[in-house]
Amino acid sequence: MVDGNLVEMGKLIGAGLACTGMGGAAIGVGHVVGNFLSGALRNPSAASGQTATMFIGIAFAEALGIFSFLVALLLMYAM
Repeated sequence: MVDGNLVEMGKLIGAGLACTGMGGAAIGVGHVVGNFLSGALRNPSAASGQTATMFIGIAFAEALGIFSFLVALLLMYAM
């Protein structure tokens, strides 16, 4: 069955491409934390007020990574 193998290959390639979003989320978290640390070093007295904002930014970036992981799982197992 050449057709079945071709479909399976397409699903796995698509799942691998969807997983690139997880790498993008890791880069996004690095930017959020790096920018927070840069600002905290410039103005340490304001850093405590911005910690919650940093965690919200991390949560949003990680949510995109989780969504891409779910898309990859759907491509591999739901079809």
